[in-house]
Amino acid sequence: MPWLVIIVSVFVLWVASLCKVLNTYCSPFKATFLSNAGGALRRRDVLLLLAHPDDESMFFTPTLNYLTSRGHNIHILCMSTGNADGMGNIRKQELFQASAVLKVPLHQIKILDHPDFQDGFGKVWNYNLLARILEEEMQTIVVDLIITFDDYGVSGHCNHRDLNQGVRKLLHDSSRDIEAWELVSTNTLRKYSGPVDVWLSILYAVHYPKGEMHCLLNEHPRKSYVAMAQHMSQWVWYRKLFVTFSSFTYVNTLRKINK
Repeated sequence: MPWLVIIVSVFVLWVASLCKVLNTYCSPFKATFLSNAGGALRRRDVLLLLAHPDDESMFFTPTLNYLTSRGHNIHILCMSTGNADGMGNIRKQELFQASAVLKVPLHQIKILDHPDFQDGFGKVWNYNLLARILEEEMQTIVVDLIITFDDYGVSGHCNHRDLNQGVRKLLHDSSRDIEAWELVSTNTLRKYSGPVDVWLSILYAVHYPKGEMHCLLNEHPRKSYVAMAQHMSQWVWYRKLFVTFSSFTYVNTLRKINK
């Protein structure tokens, strides 16, 4: 009997949390990311910096849905083709297909295949070179805001973590007026708690200094599943479970990277 009570309680909490996500517009909690003091939105030119194709679908769909629904201009720069298993060309096309689902203009997606930025857990990327490449890329596109992983990179993947170091190096060295935000990693329990983590994410963001952290609920969580399904080369059973149970399907917490 005690186990039945626990199971029912968890189920009720899961459903309540999912309802919270799906009824974002009716909620008293309103995300104010990229809003000015008066609550009005100013259209921003945003660069989403990824390490591999599928990062956008596995980790950043709440952010992308928030940005596209509010008319912000999104560019994606993916630093590798994800060629660890020799499927780089296939994975490039899958990123374009997933981006179409997420309403990111295909001509604003760039995927690099640099010899020093190859996919792999043991392949550490040079963040000084990464910062220089970012600076060069931003000479060809108009960008005033960058979003990427934090210094743990959600999964601890070294390529994710190196992106954060590269952005910090860019902010330190560049004379450009660039704003940067990082996706906050969580512990394992929170990461696999699905929509339940929404409550903790909101609480965490509310108690952070004003304007330094924002909690973005995924207004269309099914898009995470549909977008990730475009990555057929990666769409194995455990990634299907990940998208279903990962809190990053339902909520993103973004923290400002200070210079």
